[in-house]
Amino acid sequence: MPAEWEPHAATWLVWPHNAKDWPGKFAPIPWVYTEIIRQVVRGERVRLAVKDAALESRARRILGRVGVPLDPVDFLRIPTNRGWTRDTGPIWLTTGGRRVIAGFGFNAWAKYPDWRLDARVPERAARLLGVERLSVLHRGRTVVLEGGAVDVNGRGTVLATEECLLDPSLQVRNPGFTARDYEALFAAELGAPNTLWLGRGIAGDDTHGHVDDFCRFVDSRTLVLCEEKDPADPNHAALEENRERLEGARLEDGARPQVVRLPMPSPLHFDGMRLPASYANFYICNAAVLVPTFNDPQDRVALGILAELIPDRPVVGIHAVDLVWGLGTLHCLSQQEPG
Repeated sequence: MPAEWEPHAATWLVWPHNAKDWPGKFAPIPWVYTEIIRQVVRGERVRLAVKDAALESRARRILGRVGVPLDPVDFLRIPTNRGWTRDTGPIWLTTGGRRVIAGFGFNAWAKYPDWRLDARVPERAARLLGVERLSVLHRGRTVVLEGGAVDVNGRGTVLATEECLLDPSLQVRNPGFTARDYEALFAAELGAPNTLWLGRGIAGDDTHGHVDDFCRFVDSRTLVLCEEKDPADPNHAALEENRERLEGARLEDGARPQVVRLPMPSPLHFDGMRLPASYANFYICNAAVLVPTFNDPQDRVALGILAELIPDRPVVGIHAVDLVWGLGTLHCLSQQEPG
C-alpha cells in the first residue's frame, strides 16, 4: 500500500446525500465538498461517486457555481449508503508494477444496519475502471478493514490501534482475530510486516479508535501524534499513553521514528455530543495538504507544524466545524488512488 504522499492518479469522494449523517446541519456540507474538490483538482482527478442522475446534476450545478472545473471530475454512478470514502471506497495496492483494488469487506464499523451498498463500492469501482480486485481472506473468511483503521509509511510499517481492531466486545470487525492475525494480514496484503500498535483513539470517535484521528505518518520516518495538554480532558490520558508506546517503537529497519506533537483544538460539542475534532484528520493530495480547521486559536499552530513537516506542497485549511458533526472530516471522506 503506497504512502499517501506518493503521487496520486486521483482522489475518490462520494457526493454527500445522506442527511442523517449531519442531522440538522446538512445544508452547508455540499459547499464544503466543493472547496475540497476545488483544491484537489489542481493536481489530480477526482472520481466522484453519485448515486443517480439527479444527484449528479445537483453536484455539477453546485460545483459550477463556485467555478470548479469539471473536466478533471469523473462522475461515477455508484450507489452508496454514506459518504465516508476512506472506509467504504477502494483501497488501492500496487503489485508487480500494476495497481489493484483490495477486496476488504465492510460492515459499517460493526455498528449500523445500512451498509450493503457501501460494501459493494470497491467491486463496482474495479468493474468501472477495468482493474483487478483481489480477494482478501484470512482464516477462511473475508477480512473487514476500514481505511481509517490503518496508516502506512509505504516502506513496511503500519499504524493501528488495539481499541479498533482487538476489542473483543465492542464494534468487532473480525471476531476471533488476534494481533498476530492482523500482523500477518498487514504483511501479506499491505506489504507492511512491521505493525506499531497504539492503544485508544480520541473521544467522540464513532469508529471506536480509528488511528487517522490522532496519529499519522507525514513521511517514511516521521509521524505526528495529537497532544491534549488539559489533564481533565478524556483525550489527555489516551494520547499520553500512545506517546509512551511510541517512545519504544521501531520502524521496519529498526530505527526510531521521529514523533512530532500536534495540538488538539478546544473540545467541540453539538446537541450535547463530543465531536472528534482533530487536526490529524488531514489529507495529502498532489497539490496540497488539506487540514481541517475549527475556528480555534490552535488552527494556526497546527497548520504551521504541518507546513514545516510537509514542505513540498502548500498546507490549506478547510473549515470543518459543520463537517465534523458527521463524526469525521477530510481524511475520513477521501481515498487516494495511486499513480
